[in-house]
Amino acid sequence: MKNYLRKHPEVRTIRVAAADLNGQPRGKRVPSRFADKVVEDGTRFPLSVLNLDIWGEDIDDSPLVFESGDADGVLKPTERGFVPMPWLEAPTALLPIWMFREDGRPYEGDPRQTLKTVLDRFKDKGLTPVVAVELEFFLIDDSGRNLQVPISPRSSKRRKAAETMSIRALDSFDTFFTDLYDACEAMDIPADTAISEAGLGQFEINLMHGDDALRAADDAWLFKLLVKGLARRHGFAASFMAKPYEDYAGSGLHTHFSIVDKNGANIFDDGGPRGTALMRHAVAGCLNAMHDCSLIFAPHQNSFDRMVPGAHAPSGLSWAYENRTAAIRIPSGNSAARRIEHRVAGGDVNPYLMLAAILGAALNGIEDGVEPPEPITGNAYALDLPRIPTTWGEAIDAFEKSTIVPRIFSAELIRNLVSTKRQELFYMAELSPNEQVEIYLDTV
Repeated sequence: MKNYLRKHPEVRTIRVAAADLNGQPRGKRVPSRFADKVVEDGTRFPLSVLNLDIWGEDIDDSPLVFESGDADGVLKPTERGFVPMPWLEAPTALLPIWMFREDGRPYEGDPRQTLKTVLDRFKDKGLTPVVAVELEFFLIDDSGRNLQVPISPRSSKRRKAAETMSIRALDSFDTFFTDLYDACEAMDIPADTAISEAGLGQFEINLMHGDDALRAADDAWLFKLLVKGLARRHGFAASFMAKPYEDYAGSGLHTHFSIVDKNGANIFDDGGPRGTALMRHAVAGCLNAMHDCSLIFAPHQNSFDRMVPGAHAPSGLSWAYENRTAAIRIPSGNSAARRIEHRVAGGDVNPYLMLAAILGAALNGIEDGVEPPEPITGNAYALDLPRIPTTWGEAIDAFEKSTIVPRIFSAELIRNLVSTKRQELFYMAELSPNEQVEIYLDTV
């Protein structure tokens, strides 16, 4: 890690940051001449900092604040090391960190530590998830009272229409996307295909699959920071909020995963299109946890505007082969790449908690050997299916009272997340829809 700064003497300051429960980067700015101390010894800030609400406020009556004297945690660099921050004017590097207790134990309220705990369960069984994510986001002109598509730097026009899979839409913002791909390469984020999506100024970029789910979550977290920051350099906003426009589809964060054994064989591959019994068990585990984990997949007030029938977001609990109306889709193709696509999460999620929920639920299903219901055919929105919670309050209650959630998440994280979301639910009720959008546009 020290070598990075020696190779980049132009970097005069660094940021050290960890993801809080909402995926917000929390940390410090440090002159680069003091970076060696951070690399060697880590840094410190209160445990409560990873448990702030969306405004960055302490949680009322949290035991992490006054009751415990607002005690510090110890934050150490992750395996990622330094990455550049191409969205800033001055050459700057980011050092991702994660939180430990004073005695060296991982802090259970840290989202990254939560995912690591789930992955350790896989490791104990000689299994490794292979993960890829697809991130949808909007480019937005938020300079006026109403959100709208930015003016194209190429044509100087504003196209107020959805342009699904449009090359013209991509070319309209070619300078931004060229800079974005250059930045991804500099940050070692495996950005693959870009497409235009069905919303106004909406795009999707896929990140390549890999056998390190912790790194996949890092990539998604860093990608969201990059896209939002770089868009501002280009004179507009980028947002991963679930539903900025009432009349258009919202943004999802779809996850594809398979699982390989210690010999590198895909345990979902039966040599044909149907997949193995272990794949079905993983599907069942995901479906069984989907209702109670909806707070992870839809963590904000605006999240539930996306999850309505017919809006390209799942609203019922179902699975299917090659069917994008289902909550879980089994893509077709080469059997060696047989995988599960989990389609529920919005773009506004915390990637660490999302992957912990999906992979933890899949492993529960494999451990329990449970069978899913029959796969659906046709339009899932037209079927009478068990439903995902339709309100934020219902999702909070389901997460708090669940008997499934404690198999995936620690008691510390459950308590902290529920307290955070109850506080946000209370204060969001005091805001107008426009004020809520203003909060979510830049944060999530």
